[in-house]
Amino acid sequence: MNSVSLSEQEQIRRSSLAELRNLGIDPYPAAEYATNAFAQAVIDGFDDAAGNPADVCIAGRIMSRRIMGSASFAELMDSSGRIQVYFRRDDICPGDDKTMYNTVFKRLLDIGDIIGVKGFAFRTQTGEITVHAREFTVLCKSVRPLPVVKEKDGVMFDMVTDPEMKYRQRYVDLIVNPAVRDVFRKRTRIVQSMRELFNSCGYLEVETPILQPIPGGAAARPFITHHNTLDMPLYLRIANELYLKRLIVGGFEGVYEFAKDFRNEGMDRTHNPEFTVMEIYVAYKDYNWMMSFTEEIIRKAATDLHGTTEIVFGDRKIDLTPPYKRISMADAIKEHTGIDISGLSEEELRSACNTLGVPSSPEMGKGKLIDQIFGEKCESHYIQPTFITDYPVETSPLTKKHRSKPGATERFELMINGKEIANAYSELNDPADQLERFQEQLKLSEKGDDEAMFIDYDFVRALEYGMPPTSGMGMGIDRLAMLLTNQPSIQDVLLFPQMKPEKKPASADDDERFVAAGIPREWVEPLRKLGYNTVEKLKDTEKHTRLHQDICGYNKKHRLGLQNPSPDEVKAWIETR
Repeated sequence: MNSVSLSEQEQIRRSSLAELRNLGIDPYPAAEYATNAFAQAVIDGFDDAAGNPADVCIAGRIMSRRIMGSASFAELMDSSGRIQVYFRRDDICPGDDKTMYNTVFKRLLDIGDIIGVKGFAFRTQTGEITVHAREFTVLCKSVRPLPVVKEKDGVMFDMVTDPEMKYRQRYVDLIVNPAVRDVFRKRTRIVQSMRELFNSCGYLEVETPILQPIPGGAAARPFITHHNTLDMPLYLRIANELYLKRLIVGGFEGVYEFAKDFRNEGMDRTHNPEFTVMEIYVAYKDYNWMMSFTEEIIRKAATDLHGTTEIVFGDRKIDLTPPYKRISMADAIKEHTGIDISGLSEEELRSACNTLGVPSSPEMGKGKLIDQIFGEKCESHYIQPTFITDYPVETSPLTKKHRSKPGATERFELMINGKEIANAYSELNDPADQLERFQEQLKLSEKGDDEAMFIDYDFVRALEYGMPPTSGMGMGIDRLAMLLTNQPSIQDVLLFPQMKPEKKPASADDDERFVAAGIPREWVEPLRKLGYNTVEKLKDTEKHTRLHQDICGYNKKHRLGLQNPSPDEVKAWIETR
């Protein structure tokens, strides 16, 4: 990295790094540092009544420091939390050489550095449990400063809220925002809760291909790649459904998978092109059984996480206690629009869309028009958990036709807080019917529907060997995590959400460019040190008074001996074009 592009803090830290090495201290040691405790365990396990305090060895990141002459305090953060550490010069340096305290700890270490500490726990006069350091070891020198986050009475201020840093530099967000780490711990606990339930039922966790020759199991636009050796196109899976049902054909009674799926579609607060889905298939069940099982999954996850089925999402209270309301899609549309869609033709449905102000397009068939009406006019009303049942045949090509409702299928979607959380069927196992449904999808594709399913002839062949009556369900783990951790955006429950390419910083202008813009030559380098690497960035400065204060302060701090410009002169630097 060019030193010109480094901030003053980054340059100081690199100087400290070099000085550590000159002292014979490796700032990035390879050897194991064997700790015997975590910060929270030291705090929780402290016993005032115990005699001699137990020796502890902890490691973590320096998050704050208070230098007080021959004694100092620092706050160390590890994966469990934070703990105060007391450093006393004569304990750290019992001999004549006080370098480790006076030079290394006081001057060369910074906020964000990672150190190991050996000492013992005690309680200070103010009542805070603290580790008294006998020695410390530099484990990693941080050469880039962390964002400044203030804390008072346990409340954090100035948290990382800029999405550009929060999502692109998630590692920084995790360091400075303890609540963010907690969200991802909870996400893991949600998945663990589900696994416990499935395993207790005897269902088998499996893995299915991510690269697929046919993108099946859902109506979605796939990502396409190419396999060079086989010289064939492959698709990142949009769903794992057809492979899991092949396993039911193969004789497994219940299988499930936590899968990464990929859909080449839009991005918003509830959609990411890469997302996690849990899919489960159980033989000899139908969608009515799966509704009850889905209620148990949600109930258990909420209880395991919060100890209750009553949760808060934003300003809403949501009760996840079973049983959940059940209503057919046709009845839901009638309830919220007054239109009975039963038996309507494609043209009548298109006319209904126009009447309701629901957007539609020529390639949409009956099923998509019905789904569009529901999505626009009904979905948002279902805040409390509700099963929307009996979807149209046209939008459910992998689902059994309803046993008593013509034109409908045995399918449900679980809606919570106005969003789909789960999707399930009584699975279609008639190979002739399945092939016919695939062929109908092909007609939609030829009509211009780029989300229509491909024909998977091998899956039809599998059904010809016989698949028992089966119910399957897919649940969006990201959306469930949003719901149970009270997070408004899917990006907040993904460690590394997809983002636009990062804008590269402009390369630094040379001295002559600054001089030509009216900047005195002697001020070019100080301006660069203050972060103004280009004339354009300098001229984008909103307040010339702030810039004037900064450069005068830099001149004084570094004893440059330059003649400070007047505020009007600095204003002219900015305004001259």
